Amino acid sequence: MIEARGIEKNYGDLQVLKGVDFKADPAEIVTIVGASGAGKTTFLQILGTLERADRGQLLYKGNDLSGLSAKKLAQFRNENIGFIFQFHHLLPEFSALENVCIPAYIGKRKKAEVEAQASELLDFLGLTNRMNHKPSQLSGGEQQRVAVARALINRPEIILADEPTGNLDSKNADEMHRLFFKLREEFKSTFIIITHNKELAELGDRQLTMADGRLGQ
Repeated sequence: MIEARGIEKNYGDLQVLKGVDFKADPAEIVTIVGASGAGKTTFLQILGTLERADRGQLLYKGNDLSGLSAKKLAQFRNENIGFIFQFHHLLPEFSALENVCIPAYIGKRKKAEVEAQASELLDFLGLTNRMNHKPSQLSGGEQQRVAVARALINRPEIILADEPTGNLDSKNADEMHRLFFKLREEFKSTFIIITHNKELAELGDRQLTMADGRLGQ
């Protein structure tokens, strides 16, 4: 599904990634753990085409993405990758439904179709009665589920999650863990999850460790 070969990334004199190799299969859940500053988030941003590697290749279904222009990469990202962050980044002036629709509107999809799909997703995630509420009217767990729905609106084949339960209490974190596996069964997406949560890390099909800019078992 997605593959990284020899990924290197420097920030000035600091080498953050030192030749990272990685593969994820369709509908696989891979968790990545490691100390703060090990390079996990940088690597996830490169996988998500938000950052470019200094060296190495990023392939999607065998196609090298490194030669794509910024505009083409943005289109690829919108159509194929969903992002879930520790801090949900919902827009406060919009309702839950409107927040979920935004990536699809960016992709120039039809409004009626998008709103219907967003409603289905929010219903699937147990937010039927919260669709017209703004983020400030939602609990932390509800806000994160809205962010999950937003990540899914374009039916991406890859979901990248950076500490998705790091801002949740234990009850909501447990619910989010179960939700990822339910989503995998429902949507057949590949999940790559950075986490400090030991329970979530151990639930993945594979658990990898980032240390000193390298990725290992």
